[in-house]
Amino acid sequence: MESKLKKIYKEAEERIKQVTNKEELKEVQVEFLGRKKGEITQLLRSMTALPSQERPLIGKLINEIKRKIQKLLEVKKKEISEKKIEKEYIDVTFPGKKPKIGKLHPLTYTVEEIKRIFISMGFQVVRGPEMETEYYNFEALNMPSYHPARNEYDSFYLDNGYLLRSHTSPVQIRVMEKESPPIRIIVPGRVYRRDAIDASHFPMFHQVEGLAVDEKVTFSDLKGVLTSFAHQMFGKDIPVRFRPSFFPFTEPSADMDIQCVICKGKGCKTCGGKGWLEVLGAGMVDPEVFKKVGYNSQKYQGFAFGMGVERICMLKYGIDDIRLFFQNDLRFLKQF
Repeated sequence: MESKLKKIYKEAEERIKQVTNKEELKEVQVEFLGRKKGEITQLLRSMTALPSQERPLIGKLINEIKRKIQKLLEVKKKEISEKKIEKEYIDVTFPGKKPKIGKLHPLTYTVEEIKRIFISMGFQVVRGPEMETEYYNFEALNMPSYHPARNEYDSFYLDNGYLLRSHTSPVQIRVMEKESPPIRIIVPGRVYRRDAIDASHFPMFHQVEGLAVDEKVTFSDLKGVLTSFAHQMFGKDIPVRFRPSFFPFTEPSADMDIQCVICKGKGCKTCGGKGWLEVLGAGMVDPEVFKKVGYNSQKYQGFAFGMGVERICMLKYGIDDIRLFFQNDLRFLKQF
């Protein structure tokens, strides 16, 4: 029995020396001194099988080994605690680390600049819900149920006829339902489409929609407002052109281009050799849209326009990949 006790102590001593943290120390304690299956506990229980004259001596030996193991555990526990304190020690006399100063995201810069330009021309900033009904997102904007833009592969449909808005144009309808002309608003916000992610597409992006409604509003007014915007955003000498286009909620419709900011109209990879870059779509509000909101199209006319904020930002700062906006890479963000 005595040799067995010495063996147990030696084993416990070696195990405790190898311990590096409190969790391991707890495991060793349970293994040798645990109340249920600890080796010392098992020996104490086995004393009932010994002759009565041997029990006092063996009991004394077992208790001595137990105390020695407990002492080793206490010393090791103190040693671990001291090492932890030393590791976590902070010299308060050292200079502190300067926190990094945050900056606005380039998209935020661009939205604020767009807002500033249009506010200076008398437009008011309004917002609307990102979860829309099919009526506001499509039907009220002259896109009936058979229109290809309503394909479930193009939009994020939710339950009960709702979807994540695919453009900010629904806010036009909501404003016109509540207010009478004259109206002059811009609508910045997030929009969602089922686009495959690549250098120029992302399933969530930002738009700014614009609307002006009053008596005797003409296409010349539209061209004047958007040309002024382009000159303030990209430079007063930037050439601008308008090309015929089609949108369900405007008639006539047009795309506005600016001269390529990279090659200055000579033709390059960015502009596909054309020398021009598309900036936004626009047009005169279709009378069918006015019918939906109860406006008299014989009395009132209006124009609307919409632009992708990411595209404006990419053109303004020479960014060639839309994915950079959403990667939170400080190397990219700290340039702005």
